[in-house]
Amino acid sequence: MANFSKPTVPQFSVDVYQNEFLPEGGRDVNAIVTVTSTGGGTTGALAGGGPASAGVVIMVDCSGSMDYPATKMRGAREATAAAVDTLRDGTHFAVVAGTHVAKEVYPGNGGLAVADARTRAEAKEALRRLSAGGGTAIGTWLRLADRLLSSAELTIRHGILLTDGRNEHESPEELRAALDACAGRFTCDARGVGTDWEVKEVTGIASALLGTADIVADPAGLTADFTAMMEHAMGKGVADVALRLWTPVGVEIMFVKQVAPSVEDLTGRRTEAGPRAGDYPTGSWGDESRDYHVSVRVPQAAVGQEMLAARVSLLAPDPAGGDPRPLSQGLVRAVWTDDLAMSTSINPQVAHYTGQAELADAIQQGLDARKSGDRDGATAKLGRAVQLAAASGNADTAKLLSKVVDVVDAATGTVRLKAKVAEADEMTLETRSTKTVRVKR
Repeated sequence: MANFSKPTVPQFSVDVYQNEFLPEGGRDVNAIVTVTSTGGGTTGALAGGGPASAGVVIMVDCSGSMDYPATKMRGAREATAAAVDTLRDGTHFAVVAGTHVAKEVYPGNGGLAVADARTRAEAKEALRRLSAGGGTAIGTWLRLADRLLSSAELTIRHGILLTDGRNEHESPEELRAALDACAGRFTCDARGVGTDWEVKEVTGIASALLGTADIVADPAGLTADFTAMMEHAMGKGVADVALRLWTPVGVEIMFVKQVAPSVEDLTGRRTEAGPRAGDYPTGSWGDESRDYHVSVRVPQAAVGQEMLAARVSLLAPDPAGGDPRPLSQGLVRAVWTDDLAMSTSINPQVAHYTGQAELADAIQQGLDARKSGDRDGATAKLGRAVQLAAASGNADTAKLLSKVVDVVDAATGTVRLKAKVAEADEMTLETRSTKTVRVKR
């Protein structure tokens, strides 16, 4: 458990990297927008200068399969206890046992406890009574977490979810409805333990709730993972930050994607924010930096003309309930030129992240082809992924790929599918396929 000094105010900056020059008739403008937050993470500060209040709900899978092997349930209890120990004094928290129903484990009064030495000890005592039995209905866990987190006035609302199996006791539509109901209300990190869970379910939960997803193949690794997740959650200083994109008349938005530290398409999550402006959710921030790829299509113009193609702003909620407060902004420009060298130069940041997005897609398509028995398709896609990982310096992804394919020549993407692949290795590659490396500036 950590105590922190007096809060400082987070500062946000926006940097835009692009080639603003277009040839005559050119219309597509691409920019990488780097957003950096400093000075507020781990201090519990608000962008408005007041103290932040945080709430965390830990959802632990207690379905019957958690007893096979018994190390899963034991590892989950120990990991949750370690996470509770990591809570900062004053943080609101609760623990939920998830089966085909959701049950409050602690504090059990329909609300949240406030972390101190006594409540941490009580929570860890309650965890000792956790046992496995029943089915899996993750939507009910999320809805209970939402109710608990809404029972107190909180700035930061976060969930941690652990599961070991497939969501077999509710329909995909029921889970989707729960995610839609919880989106924007709290963020959530999701973890799958063992190898009997569905990757797309767990990554889908994290994606919808703007959190992280990962595999913990060996239950012995749960404690370290839960501790790191809770430390990360405790480092958040400002919540519900929106990336606002304003475009002039005639400009069409092609897409808005987060591209670092992972690929996340935000295009479909836009909410209108006034004439020609829309907000894209980015979740909670501590001391960190993220990159976003903004692509717009502008009207045609003659050589020598220039225009503002888009204005990118960062906004945070007003604690007093007023209009969102601007944190920082950057401009995306378009300039038409007849200089071929200027107009055909590809910005290195844009090129890098275009490759990282293609890398993520190639891995997913390759693994899907492999599962369906399309060996040629799998070989082609995973070979392209190897080539992209090598070219961009994504060593972590390259290492994961090497456990699924034998690499003959990384530079050309020449690979052979391995005859035998450990299920944990394939699931790890799929779960981490969207993780990117930062461009070398």
